[in-house]
Amino acid sequence: MKKKNNNKINSLSGPNESLGSFNNSVVVALSGGVDSSVSALILKNKGFNVRAVFMKLDNSTEKEKTAKKVAKEIGVPFEVIDLRKEFKEIIIDYFIKEYRIGNTPNPCVLCNKEIKFGLLLKKFNNDFLATGHYAKTKDGRLYKAKDYKKDQSYFLWKLNPKTLKKVIFPLSKMTKEDVKEIARKNKLSVSKKESQEICFIKETNNEFLKKYIKEKDGDIMDKEGNIVGKHKGVWFYTIGQRRGIGLSGGPYWVIGKDVKRNKLIISSDEKDLFSKDVSFKNANWIRKVDFPLRVKAKIRYGHKGDFGVLNNNKLVFDRPQKAITSGQSIVFYNKSEVIGGGIIK
Repeated sequence: MKKKNNNKINSLSGPNESLGSFNNSVVVALSGGVDSSVSALILKNKGFNVRAVFMKLDNSTEKEKTAKKVAKEIGVPFEVIDLRKEFKEIIIDYFIKEYRIGNTPNPCVLCNKEIKFGLLLKKFNNDFLATGHYAKTKDGRLYKAKDYKKDQSYFLWKLNPKTLKKVIFPLSKMTKEDVKEIARKNKLSVSKKESQEICFIKETNNEFLKKYIKEKDGDIMDKEGNIVGKHKGVWFYTIGQRRGIGLSGGPYWVIGKDVKRNKLIISSDEKDLFSKDVSFKNANWIRKVDFPLRVKAKIRYGHKGDFGVLNNNKLVFDRPQKAITSGQSIVFYNKSEVIGGGIIK
C-alpha cells in the first residue's frame, strides 16, 4: 500500500454505482425471513437459475421448515447445508474468547466473511451467491444500499473484491417497505420475526456469557483510582454502559476495563466517554487507498458516522465520538462506497 509523506489529504472517485450483470446460476442463502425470501423471488422472476440453500447453524427446526416452505412457494430447489460445527468453532467460540479478553466483538462481521461468503460460497464455487443484505456491489466494490436506514454494508467490510464479484444483493435499490409489500402480494409464508441482533443468543448477553465465563469479584474504581464498589467480572461490561453497574447515585458510565487486574473504571461525567482518536488492527482494504485520506467512518452499526482523517492504522475524527469500544468494527466510507475497515484496539 502506497504511503505519502506530505500533508495532502487524498480523496477517491468512484464508478457508476449500479448492479452489474451476472451469469444465470445463483445460490440464494435462504433463511425464511422476508429479505432472503424476496431476494430469491426477484432472481427467479428475472430468469435466473435459482437454488435456495438453508444454512443450519443450530438445532432448531422452525426456520428450516419456513425456508423450505418459501422455496416451494417460489418454485426453486431447496437444500440444507449443516454448518453447526463450523459456526460453533469459528463464530461462537470467537465471540466468547473476545469477551474473555475484555473486547466487545461483532460476530456478524466475521460470520459474513467466514460462513456466508466463505464456506457457503466455496461449496458452490461455480455459482454466484445472493443474500438478503441491504447493500450494493459493482465490479468488486461495495456500496451502501438505497435504504440507508436498513443499510448493512457495515457488516461486509471484511469481504474482498474477488468475493464481491461473485455476490448479488437483489435488495440494493429497495426499501424495507418495498420488500414487505412484495412478500405480501406474493403471499410468501415468510417468518414474521425480525432478525435478532446476535442470532445465537436467545437470552441476555450476560446470561449467555455466564454459561462459559465464570464470575470473579473485582473492584469498581473511579478515574482517580478510588474503589467505589464491587463487580462480578469486567468481561460482563462494555464501554459506554450505564445500566447494570450496581452503584447507587449516578448516573455512572463504564469508561475503561483493566482485564488483567479485573478492575472496572467508571465516571459520573459522560464527557469522559468521548475521544477523537481510534487505533485499529486487522485492516481490510476493498480498494487501494493512499494515506492520509479523508473519510467518513462508523464505529458501530448504530453509529451515524462522522468525518475524519485516516492514516495507516489510525483515524482521527474531526469531532470527539462517544464510547469507542475495543473489538468493534470501524468501517470507512467514501460517500456511499465502503473502502475498508478494521477492528478497534
